[in-house]
Amino acid sequence: MNFAQPTSSAHLDVAAIATALGELSTRFDVRVLAECDSSNARLMALAEAGAPAGSVVVAERQLAGRGRRGNSWFSSPDASLTFSLLWRFSPQVQLTGLSLAVGVALARALERLGIAGIALKWPNDVLLQGGKLAGVLIELVPGARPSAAVIGVGINLLLPPELPAEIRQNAAALANAGITLPAPATLLARLLAELHGVLHSFAAEGFSAWHAAWQERHAYAGQVVRLLADHAAPLEGRCLGVDGDGALLLETASGIQRIISGEVSLRKS
Repeated sequence: MNFAQPTSSAHLDVAAIATALGELSTRFDVRVLAECDSSNARLMALAEAGAPAGSVVVAERQLAGRGRRGNSWFSSPDASLTFSLLWRFSPQVQLTGLSLAVGVALARALERLGIAGIALKWPNDVLLQGGKLAGVLIELVPGARPSAAVIGVGINLLLPPELPAEIRQNAAALANAGITLPAPATLLARLLAELHGVLHSFAAEGFSAWHAAWQERHAYAGQVVRLLADHAAPLEGRCLGVDGDGALLLETASGIQRIISGEVSLRKS
């Protein structure tokens, strides 16, 4: 395992990350950056240059952090933990449902810390007591053989005062989880360890191996929701969960619809 960290960065201690990972430290190549544009963008460049699976870029501050649908992700030291993980898959592996499996990994890691009230929102959000705690952004490496995915994760440690009000009202943070949190390096190691296990299983069995675990944590199970998509009328229906490929199942007036597009927003009606 290669750990690289600029001397100006003191928040995440690389030696502590290695210690917390234990035997798994050989499976990851971690770089900690005090500041960058986007951890996904940095890791994408490394992936295109041939970086191995298990490469990780941690950004203490992101200047151009991205969420889905072009949204920004607010990132600052002490307020969030943002990192990207590269994983490579054999050609026969179907990557549908990957963001959902990643969500399960994050939820399991947080639950093992004793955090209650974790739920998952299709297709890529982790909720805490109904507020958005974490988000996942997965980008495929162009032309990679075998297939490769850059998995971006952002988790709110606390909600800083400068966070816009419209974001704050729907957000959650680990600081409000009611437990004593581990050091950021230990938290990162716990998340990476859980991701390691889930991604190995996903590579062998696909999302079907984690379908039941996702359904158990489904935030909107049986609730009436509204799907919003660009250039399309809103679609309402009762949320049935997801199928074995990770597609959303929505019971509408015209029957059950299978939603596969990731470019939608899911809202309670």
